[in-house]
Parts: sequence; C-alpha cells; structure tokens
Amino acid sequence: MKKWCKSNVVYYGLGLCMCVCLSVGLLSLLVDKEIKERKRPYPIKSVQEEENESGKEKAIRVVIKTNGFKEVEHKEVVVRAKSGMCIRSDAQTRECKPNEEIKILPDDKMFQKGAIQILPKEGGDKINIVSLKRGYGAPEYRGKLELHSTEKGIAIVNELPLEEYLYAVVPSEMPASYSLEALKVQAVCARSYAEKQTKGFAYPQYQAHVDDSTEYQVYGNSREQESTIRAVNETKGEKVWYNGEVATTYYFSTSCGKTTTSEAWGSQRTKQNAYLCSIDVAENGKAYEKDLPWYRWSAKIPEKVLENLIEKNTKTDIGKLCNVQVTKRGEGNVALQLVATGDKKKVTVDTENKIRRALGGDGYLLERQDGKKVKSMELLPSAFFEIKKQGKEYVLTGGGYGHGIGMSQTGANEMAKRGKNYKEILSIFYKNIEVRK
Repeated sequence: MKKWCKSNVVYYGLGLCMCVCLSVGLLSLLVDKEIKERKRPYPIKSVQEEENESGKEKAIRVVIKTNGFKEVEHKEVVVRAKSGMCIRSDAQTRECKPNEEIKILPDDKMFQKGAIQILPKEGGDKINIVSLKRGYGAPEYRGKLELHSTEKGIAIVNELPLEEYLYAVVPSEMPASYSLEALKVQAVCARSYAEKQTKGFAYPQYQAHVDDSTEYQVYGNSREQESTIRAVNETKGEKVWYNGEVATTYYFSTSCGKTTTSEAWGSQRTKQNAYLCSIDVAENGKAYEKDLPWYRWSAKIPEKVLENLIEKNTKTDIGKLCNVQVTKRGEGNVALQLVATGDKKKVTVDTENKIRRALGGDGYLLERQDGKKVKSMELLPSAFFEIKKQGKEYVLTGGGYGHGIGMSQTGANEMAKRGKNYKEILSIFYKNIEVRK
C-alpha cells in the first residue's frame, strides 16, 4: 500500500511538472505572438477587400493627378485631416494629431517596403491634400489615400466606395445649380460609366481604374454640394442598361441641336453600341439649347495662324497653306475627315477629336452667339462646323461644345426645366435602354 502511494506521488509529480512546462511554453508562445502583433502595423486591407468581407458596395480606385491634371507623379504630398490621420505601411505606422500637416517626399523611409496608406482617424472624415490645387482650392477626399514612390515622384491613388466617388464627380461634371432631374441624369451616367471602368485597370501598376481628369470623368475639381449628393442618393445603384449589359454612357457639354454616333471616333456601328444614336435635341422642331451661348459660335483665323497651328498639331510641314476643307461627314453633320493642302504637302486628319486638335491652339478668338469673345483653346469647341476661306482668313461657323456623342448636359437641363424626369431624358439620348439597379 505504501509502495503504491509512493509510486503514485512520483507519477503525479512528473505529471505536474509536465503541465507546468507546457503551460509556460504555451504562455511564452502567446506572449511572443502578442508582442509580434503589437510591433506589426495595422493589417493593410483595401477598401475593396473590406467591402467584400462586409458585403458593402464596390469601391473604385482613382489616380489623383497634379495641378491642372497635367501629370501623374507629385513632387511631394502634404496632407491633413480634421480628426487626425493614421499613416501606415509595412515599415511602420504614424499617428497624426487633428489638423496636423504631414509632408511626404519620394524618399520617405515608409516607402522602403512598398506603398503608404493614409486614413482619417474618424470614419466619414476627409483627407485634405494641402499640396494640391483644384477648382475650389486644396481638395478633400473621402476614403483612403495610397501613395506609391516612383522614379518621377509620388503617385496618389484614392480608394473609396463608388457611390461616394460620384459625390465629387457630379458637381465637377455638371453645375450643381442645374435642375435636380438633370443632376440625376448626370449621376446615372457617371455611375454607369464608372461601373464599366471598374472592370479593368487604366493604371495596372497601381491597380487604379481611372484618373480624375477628363480622360475619364472629372473628379474632385468642385466641392460636393447638397443638390449633387441628393441626386446621387436618390438614384443609388441605378445604371443605364442595354442588351443586358451596363452601357458606357458618354456625355458632353452642349449640342448644336443634334448628336452623333461613335463613328466620330472611328468606331464601327455594332449591336453593342447601337444605343449611341444621332438624335435631334429638339421638341416640336425647336432646339432645347437654341438660346445658350455655345449653341452657335464662329471664328476668323488668319491664314498664317492656321497654317502654323496645323503644322504644329499634325507635325507635318505643309508649306504655305492653300486650302482647308472637310472631306467626310458623319451623322448629325459632324466632321469626320479634314484635308489641309499646302504648297509642299497635304495632310489628312480623321476623327472628331483629332480634327478639333488640329485646328485648336492659341492665336485667335472664338465668338459665341451671345456676343462674348473668348480665346481659342487646345481643341476647337466641336467638330460640328463649316470652314470657308475669305481673303487671307479662314472663317469657321459651328455649334455645340464637346464631342457630341451621348448626352448633352445643357440639353438635359433644358429638358428637366420643361418637366421631363431623369429616366425620360436618358431614354431620349440613349435609345432602347433601361434604367435600373
């Protein structure tokens, strides 16, 4: 009996030692793991990953260009947020005080292991890029910013929910003072266009879908307004559908009374783009925009000025300019081909954008139908024009402002003022479409 007890005591002792050792080892592992996790920065997840986990709406990633939307890379980035910021990377994490300005340069040590992410400390707060100038000053952005160091500087990507992206697109693309139904038209068009763009990356090196310039949709150039936020919210999720797919809803400023088709860009008419028809932007024979400034315009360009512009823009030495004529037109009477003949050579320019660029630039004045004269621009206002030589000048008479494909923004506003709702307006500009979520 005593022998059995002694033996048990030994066994219990050994078991107790083993339990203590295992407990100490386990505790050591847990403590070590906790210390490591404390040393690590916050786990870096994209808005898209977070939304996929929570079932929220999709995000869009936007490259924020420099002043004047000229370049992708910034020399420096200065940011602040009302609530303060969390600046993090795989290298370290910084906590910033409310309204504290932080300057980040391309050689910042936080770039050593990749991109830097910047988030406001409080949800719903915006990040102000102090080093950037837009139409209303230093812009503010929802969501988060992601910075990438490159050989030329710092690329900024703004990642945010698509609906919140539209809050800063609609007022940048259409005046917030327009009728609510017109703003809804713009919201649905902008959402449809953005939805299509999120199917691929315009900047694959940054996994960004678009940038904030006219190359895609202007974003963040005007401050968010109650009217434009309302237009986005009241059409939440609604897009333009055609043949079971979301349509690419192109739009432009002002029509000449007609729109044209994607043939103006050199595209063939297909079943996929047949919703982009040429229409009369008129009711009972009266153009909606007939009283607006850019409905009609004209220009008198000195022969030598036009000669220099054509040579510069087409990179062709044509010699002394002898004649310029439109040799091909598309639906709506848009110019599709222009031939400029010189005493050395002639040059042919195809598609509306290239034609507008060939005749654009400094050196002459444009006169709108309201009598106001403005300096010539990089592009001719539109490709809906006639050109004639009168003495030593070329006289252009045209109409509209923009490419003329899809929805005319001023036309939509005039329709809204006459009582049409946003779905009716969309169905006028885009044929055989459906507006739904």
